Amino acid sequence: MNFDFSADQRLLQEAAHRMLAATSTSTAVRKILEGDAPYSEAVWRELINMGAASAAIPEVYGGSGMGYLELCLVAEEAGRHLAPVPLSSSFYLAAEALIHGGSDVQKQQWLPRLASGELIATAHLGSVESYLDGSANKVAGGKLTGRYVLPDGMVAGLAIVRVEENLLAVDLTAQGVTRKAITSLDPTRPYAQINFDATPVDVLAGEASTGAVAARVLNGAAVLLAFEQLGGADQVLQNTKEYSLERKAFGRQIGSFQALKHKMADIYTANQLARAHVYYGAWALSSEAPELALAAGAARVSATVAYNSAAEESIEIHGGIGFTWEMDCHLHMRRARFLAQVIGTEHAWRAQLANELIGEAA
Repeated sequence: MNFDFSADQRLLQEAAHRMLAATSTSTAVRKILEGDAPYSEAVWRELINMGAASAAIPEVYGGSGMGYLELCLVAEEAGRHLAPVPLSSSFYLAAEALIHGGSDVQKQQWLPRLASGELIATAHLGSVESYLDGSANKVAGGKLTGRYVLPDGMVAGLAIVRVEENLLAVDLTAQGVTRKAITSLDPTRPYAQINFDATPVDVLAGEASTGAVAARVLNGAAVLLAFEQLGGADQVLQNTKEYSLERKAFGRQIGSFQALKHKMADIYTANQLARAHVYYGAWALSSEAPELALAAGAARVSATVAYNSAAEESIEIHGGIGFTWEMDCHLHMRRARFLAQVIGTEHAWRAQLANELIGEAA
């Protein structure tokens, strides 16, 4: 059993790494954090042009058709470089909902526009956790009335939302749509409250049930987001290691102090444990394995723990300067917190993992 990636897949990862290292720099991320732009158009355009963002969209619908393993590696690099782009909203969630829940006509209508970058999308597929109670969202006569809090909601032109037992495609340029930006801990990954007042909708007409589609998309997104978390955690360790070799205290590099060595060893072991689970998730996702729910839960929990822990320990190791705006520590802390809750918290995914394990035991 080979859990590594192929040479061609690694070449794609290296290309994504070089591109993001050049475009998604600390300066570029801070420009989005401190400015009014909701995302980096330069980074987004590069991801679109190289076909990386649309790796899991079949070629017949305008994607590059590479596959989920390739998208996993792109996600890892996006996390490593804190890419301030709507990658997860458009491609981990909305595009996947269309692929697995839409009719061929609906796929032809929306997926090519997503793959080309013409359209940004977002999604809310239901969860045990929600910022707003979704019970008030209703569909009558083919029109939606209600509200959702959605990532990238201010720039999205399409939303895929779940109302009871239906998945709906909603054109956000249609009548009855109003939006309100919501301040988030990580402004490079913004949220918005979107209100619908008798807004026309299109019910996704695929053959699979709504529950099955939502579960499949959320499990896939959990794996992809875990790769982002893993990339971020690895970069935090690299940044911290470099700082510990530069900074001196009491005439010695702080990296020579045993307590700090142990902290970095803890970050490393947590990252490698997460990598094992995340690779298992990549295998389950790419092969549509029946173990996907189990693997997604394990990947999500371990990667969330690893990134949160790495971000926190990095600030501790940097000392007082780690709390300052000038250092990049807070950029990773913000992103770690955002990724930890975007499709449900660690606790919700831990509960899914436990349920899968109990089901196996039963």
